[in-house]
Amino acid sequence: MTPQRPMSKSIAGPEIERLIQLLAKLPGLGPRSARRAALHLVKKREQLLGPLSEAMAVARERIVVCSTCGNVDTSDPCGLCRDPRRDDGLIVVVADIADLWALERSGAVGGRYHVLGGVLSALDGIRPENLSLDALVARASDPAVKEVILALNATVEGQTTAHFITDLLTHLQVKVTKLAHGVPVGGELDYLDDGTLAAAIRQRTGF
Repeated sequence: MTPQRPMSKSIAGPEIERLIQLLAKLPGLGPRSARRAALHLVKKREQLLGPLSEAMAVARERIVVCSTCGNVDTSDPCGLCRDPRRDDGLIVVVADIADLWALERSGAVGGRYHVLGGVLSALDGIRPENLSLDALVARASDPAVKEVILALNATVEGQTTAHFITDLLTHLQVKVTKLAHGVPVGGELDYLDDGTLAAAIRQRTGF
């Protein structure tokens, strides 16, 4: 009886395997989900894979980080910073771009944003100089700014960062507030629903 050769672990050509590996690196996609996504893209080459690859190529060439707030867009300043309808007297401080997008989806923020680029964390080696704190102080020093909302996660790192920022801004004539009801302890903004985020913005309290 001829012995069977061991089956290859590869389920497709190297190009498709590469696609699966890259998809698996996306948040929320494990190896199994990545295989399903890759298969769907391959099946929908004309309707989905082609347009997606073109859109990603354009995004790669045009996406920039806003020098004012730290958001990502295809222009600098970004569309939010250029919007004349927004309140220049209000700055909403967030840790990450995902938090900015989450708050913007809620429709509760009419002011300007400031992305820190993370939160203070001794374990991860993130120190004050690693965050966009100097730029925040400079923006908050503008006489037009009346309030700074610290829209940071209700985690130890988030609240440590909030206290640190509060100390940085004590010498300025600006009101510092934080998110209140609706954000659970240990909760992360990007996972909250729009209604909860809107309630948290409306019912913010002094820090």
